[in-house]
Amino acid sequence: MPDKPSVLFVCVHNAGRSQMAAGWLRHLAGDAVEVRSAGSAPADRINPVAVEAMREVGIDITDQTPVRLTWDTAEASDVIVTMGCGDACPVFPGKRYEDWQLTDPAGQPIEVVRQVRDDIKSRVTALLADLRP
Repeated sequence: MPDKPSVLFVCVHNAGRSQMAAGWLRHLAGDAVEVRSAGSAPADRINPVAVEAMREVGIDITDQTPVRLTWDTAEASDVIVTMGCGDACPVFPGKRYEDWQLTDPAGQPIEVVRQVRDDIKSRVTALLADLRP
């Protein structure tokens, strides 16, 4: 793995889980990791309940926008973490892949989204510990 690893978080709409995971990794890793997120079928905007849940822990993701997953983005990433995009994610030899089974926060009340947020934080913390030399 290079000095500055890159992590790509992917979910279908790039509006909830992947955005929260990217927000956590940016917050916890600072400049030590290049953070990306994308979706196989991106939404028009980030889930406002996900934004609120992250705001509650002091992380602002309002400046992020859902983007389409591209071949180049996936190929340029060292670690690809999927969250329910299934086979829409291209597979490249030599990449590290993780599939996080997480509740989709779309349409969920804030209580459920908080649980998803906290689950993502623990997974991101473990991933970051594994990435650091």
